[in-house]
Amino acid sequence: MKLVYKPFGIIVGLAAGYLGRFLFSKVWEAVADEEPPEPTTRETSWGKVIAVGAVQGLIVRATAVAVNRAGAIAWEHLTGTWPGEEEPDPS
Repeated sequence: MKLVYKPFGIIVGLAAGYLGRFLFSKVWEAVADEEPPEPTTRETSWGKVIAVGAVQGLIVRATAVAVNRAGAIAWEHLTGTWPGEEEPDPS
């Protein structure tokens, strides 16, 4: 059943990526009056570029984890099987 979950998981993962980028753009609009700088923008400080990357990474990753978890729960409700490990490996 885990093999059947793969396409479902890929679709959920793509949706999570789009949602994460959308949320980042909304958060950035609320916080700053300018577009987030690219790392290759000459007139941008190191601190600003690193802060943008950290905020973007946090939002995108947290969104991906939440969406993937919701997808796994939905899969379990649909099929009755959990798509991943039941318990974490103790080592």
